[in-house]
Amino acid sequence: MSETSRAPVVELRNLTKTYRQGHVEVRALDGVALSVDAGDFVVLAGPSGSGKTTLLNLIGALARPTSGEVRVGGRDLGAMNGRELALLRRDHIGFIFQAYNLLPVLSALENAELVLELQGRSRAVCRERAESTLRSVGLADLVNRRPGELSGGQQQRVAVARAIASARTLVLADEPTANLDSKSAESLLDLMVELNRGHLLTFLFSSHDPRVIARGRRVVRLEDGRVVADERAG
Repeated sequence: MSETSRAPVVELRNLTKTYRQGHVEVRALDGVALSVDAGDFVVLAGPSGSGKTTLLNLIGALARPTSGEVRVGGRDLGAMNGRELALLRRDHIGFIFQAYNLLPVLSALENAELVLELQGRSRAVCRERAESTLRSVGLADLVNRRPGELSGGQQQRVAVARAIASARTLVLADEPTANLDSKSAESLLDLMVELNRGHLLTFLFSSHDPRVIARGRRVVRLEDGRVVADERAG
């Protein structure tokens, strides 16, 4: 990710994405242009079907655009092959999903270690970083519990720990509060704000949750696949 240290963490140029549903072509994104700097805390806001999740999937190299350009850390994703994209996701992008996506047979500690192990880190480094990250998200006493033994809010904190344990710089969160009660959601948002400020992690959310939108230092509003507003707090 060192092609240029001054490049935006995310840069989108005239991005479009279309799908076919039978004989109908659906345009999920329509000419989106967006730049996200290091350390930013951005919420993609809009109603269901506005293109938020599609946009995160393109930034996270989980899908390819129909046209336009996606750059992450100065690198053009369209010029990268499948292996290069897999390594980019593994080493530089943390994902937080509304469904948590934890492995049910693994403990919280083992889930947090997973990406570190895939990166080829030593066993000692995996354990130390995973334990340290779980402490930072308030789960020091629950490291040996499996997801089924944790509340929804605790499972989402494990997902956050997994996303940041390998010292990534970009975290993508798709509706992270959707399955949480109000108290758990506020606690999770407090944690993400702290991680953003303390670790200079760049966060990019998709959400229609007013609690999430209120925390964004920058709110990018989407409607029908287009950016209709880009507002900074204060």
